[in-house]
Amino acid sequence: MHNKFVNVTKIFTFDSAHKLENYDGNCKYLHGHTYKLEITVRGKTDYRGMVIDFNELKKIVNEKIISKLDHKYLNDVFDFNTTCENMVVWIFNELNGVLNSKNYLLKKVRLWETPTSYAELEREDFYNEGQ
Repeated sequence: MHNKFVNVTKIFTFDSAHKLENYDGNCKYLHGHTYKLEITVRGKTDYRGMVIDFNELKKIVNEKIISKLDHKYLNDVFDFNTTCENMVVWIFNELNGVLNSKNYLLKKVRLWETPTSYAELEREDFYNEGQ
């Protein structure tokens, strides 16, 4: 059963505050979100039938992303406008190097800002800029 390509996803949540710059609406004021972050890794299953151990994935994402964003004022963390779109690109970029091995690659990052709104970036789109 091993040696098949499989997508593996782990979901995280974090709470942060921010305000949008150059925006004419309520989000220009300080407000907060409980973000939901989905990280998808694609690879071949190994002799155990795993692409990546969920605990390993959790450790990496907590270290590289959650610890930097949870209970933070995002405008102090980033030097860009803290839109969901900008953040999903930053998250992909931060994880791309560490979730890139001979066995698996970072496939997709999806960041939910509200229960009905998210931005996502897939590997193909990350490398096909300008389209």
